[in-house]
Amino acid sequence: MENLIELETEGGVLHHFLPWLIEGFEILAAVIDIAAIILLLIGAARFLTGVTIAEIAQKGPERVRRTNRERIELGRYILAGLELFIVSDVIHTAISLRFADLLFLLMLVIIRSITSFFLDRELEQLKKELGRD
Repeated sequence: MENLIELETEGGVLHHFLPWLIEGFEILAAVIDIAAIILLLIGAARFLTGVTIAEIAQKGPERVRRTNRERIELGRYILAGLELFIVSDVIHTAISLRFADLLFLLMLVIIRSITSFFLDRELEQLKKELGRD
């Protein structure tokens, strides 16, 4: 029992007996992080392109509608990126098995969930406004 406690304080049982598995999970988490960043960059590029086209080609209320549609699309990309980041953070926490990392994950998930909630509410409001026009 004492050996297990020592292993836990030195990085965990998995780190000691299955280092190749830990390395694989770290690579997987990094790939998920990169995918989330790429997703956010694609969303930002699409948003900038759409808003630029709306500003150049449209006038009046149609310009505002087009911009709001682009905001909805950007919001979808942001929500998807946040979800991927949460998955990566869960993997990192599962690998470390440290209480401090668990608390950090809890705070991150709370902050990202609150952000997602309010972003989703804003997107729903924009959808309603577009439906009325």
